[in-house]
Amino acid sequence: CGAVLAYAPGTDSLVCAYCGHENRIEVAPTLIIEQPLEEALARGELGDDVEETQTVKCASCAAEFTFDPDRHAGACPFCGHSIVTDTGVHRQLKPAALLPFLITEREAQERVRQWLRGLWFAPTKLRKYARDQGRLAGVYLPYWTFDSFTRSRYQGRRGDFYTVPMQVRVNVNGRMVTQTRMVQKVRWRPAAGEVSRHFDDVLVLASRSLPAWMTDRLEPWDLSDLKPYTPAFIAGFQAEAYQTGLAEGWTVAAEKMQARIAGDVRLAIGGDMQEIHRLDVQHSDRTYKHILLPCWLGAYLFRGKSYHLSVNARTGIVQGERPYSWIKIAAAVLLGLVVLGIALAFGNVQGF
Repeated sequence: CGAVLAYAPGTDSLVCAYCGHENRIEVAPTLIIEQPLEEALARGELGDDVEETQTVKCASCAAEFTFDPDRHAGACPFCGHSIVTDTGVHRQLKPAALLPFLITEREAQERVRQWLRGLWFAPTKLRKYARDQGRLAGVYLPYWTFDSFTRSRYQGRRGDFYTVPMQVRVNVNGRMVTQTRMVQKVRWRPAAGEVSRHFDDVLVLASRSLPAWMTDRLEPWDLSDLKPYTPAFIAGFQAEAYQTGLAEGWTVAAEKMQARIAGDVRLAIGGDMQEIHRLDVQHSDRTYKHILLPCWLGAYLFRGKSYHLSVNARTGIVQGERPYSWIKIAAAVLLGLVVLGIALAFGNVQGF
């Protein structure tokens, strides 16, 4: 019928919303190849595998994303701000892989309604939004994944608990008496050694348009189902351009790895307490890839303030900002104090 086809979530087809015609997406049987990180950083990130895309930048939140060329106006999927297309060419690394949308917008809206209805201490009027919730925007968020083999030398101390008897003076029925009590102490001894770990697909968000706490809680992602990047999977959706570069992304990934390695060191030291005085981490065989992960995004205004919602378009996990009803919180605190007062009064009457 001549209408634009869009990817249908949960399928491998492009579908026309008007006549129902389907075109099967042919995914080339190619491997998703990890790229050497050292080479990319040495050449300044951009190499041969670069693409130029038409993007629009939101004047309100600075998010930069692809926009359907057949549309000339719309709303930013991250903040809801109205935008008029004034596209420019954006040159950056081409994604190596993506996870296609699995749940539909209608399914995502139902997940959001359930999430809103389940919020504790939410204003009563927020329930109306749960019933009359607006549309969600399907967006592919940019991520980096990093692999690295690490070998780490450490120095520190191991602490083991032990108890010793100690004479103490205590008041018993108005008289001071001497009693023997067991007191816990820590016996420290030096610890040193080496641990190794291979990290695979350490995930780093390459967007600044959503708070990190929100996107972190959308995990886990089924990265084992990644498909080679095929533009057809983006048809009908938007894809955000990455704002966090490769070098900055590696810094974040290295910090995540360091925290995991510190846990390995504490296990290696053993004992009841551990102290790490020095930790030297050596990385080798570092690789990366740029991927796109699907989310349904929404933004709503409540009493003059904007709140963001996001839905993992693979699992249906919902995370979002929300308002609180301080009246309900105060009422709950007051009720708790009343219950505590009754319990204390009952205890006094019973002689406890």
